[in-house]
Amino acid sequence: MTPAPPARPRPPLAPRTWPTWLGIGLMALAARLPWALQRALGRGIGGLMRRVLGSRRRIAARNLELCFPELDAAARDALLREHFAALGIGVFEFARAWWGSIAPLRRNLVVEGLEHIEGPRAAGRGVIVVSGHFTTLEVCGRLMCDYVPLAGMYRPHAQPAMEWAVRRGRARYAAAMFPKQDVRGTVRHLKRGGLLWYAPDQDPSRGDAVYVPFFGRPAHSLTSTHQLARMSGAAVVMYQHRRRDDGGYTLTLWPVPEPYPSDDASADTAVVMAGIERMARAAPAQYLWIHRRFKRQPGGGSPY
Repeated sequence: MTPAPPARPRPPLAPRTWPTWLGIGLMALAARLPWALQRALGRGIGGLMRRVLGSRRRIAARNLELCFPELDAAARDALLREHFAALGIGVFEFARAWWGSIAPLRRNLVVEGLEHIEGPRAAGRGVIVVSGHFTTLEVCGRLMCDYVPLAGMYRPHAQPAMEWAVRRGRARYAAAMFPKQDVRGTVRHLKRGGLLWYAPDQDPSRGDAVYVPFFGRPAHSLTSTHQLARMSGAAVVMYQHRRRDDGGYTLTLWPVPEPYPSDDASADTAVVMAGIERMARAAPAQYLWIHRRFKRQPGGGSPY
């Protein structure tokens, strides 16, 4: 059963929202630039971000040091530069996904493993489509919605104009949008055979979480994929999305090992995080290294 598209809220226009509206307007204009120009500008903006965002640069550099100890300093620095270039291109990908045309991006698209979604759907089951926080997240979500009716979970924004932009932008392609607090609505959607895009790979401030390995280090990780699968009976499929060197995109789906969910929330969470690590190793520059993934450690302390 495909739900109705998410409602488009009325835009908030109070004076305190005007600076945010300026940024939204610039993003909408940027979405209309030619794709080749966006990619070139994105790399330049990424280089500027690397110089200006000192704290985020240091977090990303530390994450790369923790996760790729086999690389020497020069190789990690090159990867850091490519990461910020990917972040800059991602700004334009976000803009295009919400406000522009993705027709140029469809021309060189590769989609692999759709049968892993279609099989459970044909049996009347919902599917949790698990990914991670990559710079290609938004545009590849829109590309995947050409093939299957994905809904999503998201963190509501405190700034009302940005909340409007998120909901309006994703209403163009998402089957539904669920605030992360709406567990009941999410489970109902899955029980009705719906699809849910979900990214459980950031260190949570609240919710059930356990420490499981990520790049060989303990990472504080939500057990939500396990919990949602148990409550809804949904299948779980991993979803990798990456930008290729030729400018095209590859979307790849594969099922988690059965049985899933098991009775062990920690083991199931480790399976999911191993899948996300696999994605990050396949496209290391495109993973969101500016997030403090290891900020909580067993026994306290932080590597940052």
